[in-house]
Amino acid sequence: MNSRPDHSVHAQRRQRLLASLEDAAVVLPAAHLVTHHADVHHRFRQDSDFFYLCGLDEANAVAVLRGHGTGGARDPRFVLFVEPRDPTAEVWNGQRWGTEGAMEHFGAEVAHPLGELAEQLDGYLQGAQRIGFRVGHHPHVEPLVLRVWAQQLERGQRRGGPSASLFDVSASIHAMRLRKEPGELERMRKAARISCAAHEQARQAVRVGMGEYQIEALLEGHFRSAGARQPAYPSIVAGGDNACILHYTNNQDPLRDGDLLLIDAGCSLTDYYNADITRTFPINGQFSGEQRDLYELVLTAQRQAIAAVQPGSSSAKVHNAAVEVLVDGLLELGLLQGNRDAILTSHGYRHLYPHRTGHWLGLDVHDVGASRLGDHHTALEPGMVLTVEPGLYLSNRLPVPEGQPPIPDHWQGIGIRIEDDVAVTATGHEVLTAAALKDVGDMEG
Repeated sequence: MNSRPDHSVHAQRRQRLLASLEDAAVVLPAAHLVTHHADVHHRFRQDSDFFYLCGLDEANAVAVLRGHGTGGARDPRFVLFVEPRDPTAEVWNGQRWGTEGAMEHFGAEVAHPLGELAEQLDGYLQGAQRIGFRVGHHPHVEPLVLRVWAQQLERGQRRGGPSASLFDVSASIHAMRLRKEPGELERMRKAARISCAAHEQARQAVRVGMGEYQIEALLEGHFRSAGARQPAYPSIVAGGDNACILHYTNNQDPLRDGDLLLIDAGCSLTDYYNADITRTFPINGQFSGEQRDLYELVLTAQRQAIAAVQPGSSSAKVHNAAVEVLVDGLLELGLLQGNRDAILTSHGYRHLYPHRTGHWLGLDVHDVGASRLGDHHTALEPGMVLTVEPGLYLSNRLPVPEGQPPIPDHWQGIGIRIEDDVAVTATGHEVLTAAALKDVGDMEG
């Protein structure tokens, strides 16, 4: 059993959420175990919304949060349904907190065995004008919530009173998660430090003839030895043309002389905060002329995009800053042709740069939070964290748009991406992953 957790931060988050949902009750399920094969499960990974608000890292639990406009003043606001203590089950799968631990360690005012959920749920949702639940994501709990809601609708119709409405609470939770608290930023700095050190070790260890899998093992071994829970996502260790496959994870090929190696890897901490870093460098220690030209172009684009991370900016402006540099450089190299503005408008560069320049980062690698609201892009605010990761991928996998030149053979098979994790600050930005080197001189040698 882990040491006693500090649940005060989760309590503060629950209070903030319920303050915005005065007349609502929220039903928030934990994740379930997922079968890997036969009777073996994948390593448990908690639902991020549940962990953010409750801090409990156990499967199958269900939290009920009740706004102050529901029930009486003394009614519980935070109720947990958890797997009860069971010595036989715990011998096989580890100790559980049980109902006593749910109250003592995690701040639940009332806790019930999970088996009582069907019987007790209706009572805890009484008096709520709205029921918050994310339909379609929790098949084990959804039938119970819908049944209780239907019963309340029927009672409301019979009595002529208002009926509770069902709404998706995730938008409110995700708006909170988008803006990181100081403690969250500290955890993400730690994830970044561990991941940067792993990248530096990997780059120094690479030799011609090694297997991609050996570098994967080195990276993930460092994550674990430094205290991380696991990789934040399947590590990408892509030599040569494999780097042109954006989510390449086979990691089986030998590292060849003259190729580049793209490594996209980061760790996840015990409380699920993540890092996400990509570096690309020559396997033999020396860029070819074409490799250097493209690398310098991507690096310049990334620096321009990072400079655009400012309060009041947006992820769209960050993306556009990178794209404009890339298009200008590709025109100069002859890999694009025609009118610059027309290429930008028509996205005529997409066969070379098919993805966005970044995503939110936090408890999830592709973290929650809206990047736009209707026609308006979400303005960057202090506490938001995003990746900045422009790249270029020269292969014959995507068709060349009409009017653009075919990719010459001597450019084929070059894939480059450079990615950092960047936090928005009150005065600009902080590159959390700056300790992973990326200057041209540092990539050679």
